[in-house]
Amino acid sequence: MFTKTFSDQGDFEAWRAAQRWLMENGYSYGSTCVMHPVAVLKGEWCIAKWRNLTRKEIDELDGKVSGNFREGPVTVYLKVAP
Repeated sequence: MFTKTFSDQGDFEAWRAAQRWLMENGYSYGSTCVMHPVAVLKGEWCIAKWRNLTRKEIDELDGKVSGNFREGPVTVYLKVAP
């Protein structure tokens, strides 16, 4: 498993940095969902919030992002390194 942590300071700055990195590496990400991670898929996708995904959809994800989205840090977890 590949992990990358973003610790940028300021409201949502770590999350914004993770979003930029994901886009630069060809990944799509879902919306934040209180008390849940954010889903990640390789390619261009529109992804539902974690709580609206089925177990099968979660199993098929390429990764997830979790952490403190407002204050950081946030960590990207990918099944395979980009």
